[in-house]
Amino acid sequence: MSSTALFGAEQITAIAEEVFAAMVDGETGALNPWLDGPVTLTNPLHAWVELQVELPSRVLLTTERETADDLARALLAMEPDEPVSEDDLVDAFGEVANVVGGNLKALLPVHGKLALPQVSADAPSAEGATPIDDVALSWRGRLLTVSVWTL
Repeated sequence: MSSTALFGAEQITAIAEEVFAAMVDGETGALNPWLDGPVTLTNPLHAWVELQVELPSRVLLTTERETADDLARALLAMEPDEPVSEDDLVDAFGEVANVVGGNLKALLPVHGKLALPQVSADAPSAEGATPIDDVALSWRGRLLTVSVWTL
């Protein structure tokens, strides 16, 4: 079975909600569907992990840099106004992408491997990639997208 048959918006959303409840917020309800319409990110940050499976895929999380900083603070149990180092930001945002990707990979009958997570202000190359699905979510009222691509 291909990843396109398993990774629909419903599965992506459910896994993201579970990951945020378990890792980030400690409770359900902080991650919800985005209902505010299209938004252009002014300072985007991307975190992704590639699934080395029968049909190679990429799980990509995208949000504003400020939101990623807050995500790192929440994950690392930092104070709301505490500065976030670049290393902490990369580690935290990359780990969230890694866990979401790992949980999606677990849906596949043959699990394969995950590559190391990447974090960058530049989106990964879309050359040769095909979008499977893209979900817009609201984390604490701010946009976070989770998309899955075949490579």
